[in-house]
Amino acid sequence: MATAQSITTDHYKLFPSPRNRHRTIFIYEVFLPYPYMLIDLESARLKGKYSLFAACRLADMKMGQLATFELLEDEARFMADFIPD
Repeated sequence: MATAQSITTDHYKLFPSPRNRHRTIFIYEVFLPYPYMLIDLESARLKGKYSLFAACRLADMKMGQLATFELLEDEARFMADFIPD
């Protein structure tokens, strides 16, 4: 069993998704307060690189997921298409 390496930033404690092609925290971030929701970024028709992390927001210890995007247009497309369950 592999152990996950956590990443701590100024705002989040992150755990990379094993499905990430890129294990980078990109500049455009969207915090989603749905820790158990399946988020399929591969089917979102994004143009740039992206990554997904399980996340704990340090300001209020809220659990969720953090989607990060290389391109601003990808963040906008994701937010326009995202519908929580």
